[in-house]
Amino acid sequence: MSVDTSRRIIVLRHAKADWPEVADHERPLADRGRHQAPVAGRWLADSGITPDYVLCSTSLRTRETWKLAAHELSERPHRVVFEKRIYDASAGEIIEVLKETPDDVGDLLLVGHNPGVQNLTEVLAGDESMGDELARLRQGGFPTAAVAVLAFDGSWKSVEPGVARLVSFYVTPED
Repeated sequence: MSVDTSRRIIVLRHAKADWPEVADHERPLADRGRHQAPVAGRWLADSGITPDYVLCSTSLRTRETWKLAAHELSERPHRVVFEKRIYDASAGEIIEVLKETPDDVGDLLLVGHNPGVQNLTEVLAGDESMGDELARLRQGGFPTAAVAVLAFDGSWKSVEPGVARLVSFYVTPED
């Protein structure tokens, strides 16, 4: 795959988590989250999104979200990496992780946390691509199990603020 290839970063915020008396990293999904994650996975499948590569935070709620969403995909990604640096990461820290992605990856799915995933999406899209989707994200935030799809041209090493276009923003419906 050429470094000038069109690529996508699919950003999935973990589904709704429960608040038991455990460390934040070990919080499981709530019942609502166990319903949301497959819905987000079905949206990915219905949108024709089949990620080559998945970067997932090591927290329990992100791993559970990925597992439930993955069952809805028509194809499994070639590689899934559970990356501790995504947990509680800033947009800049996530960008540094994205830059390490192998250049043979076309579509990357990132499963992470707010505020990092919202900030990442806004930073990558920048103000130049201020369209309806970005305006909706900025107005309503990045709810649990929401999905942002960003497109850019170039190598993964070229990922930086303003490089992408926000092409889709899906919010899982409330029950």
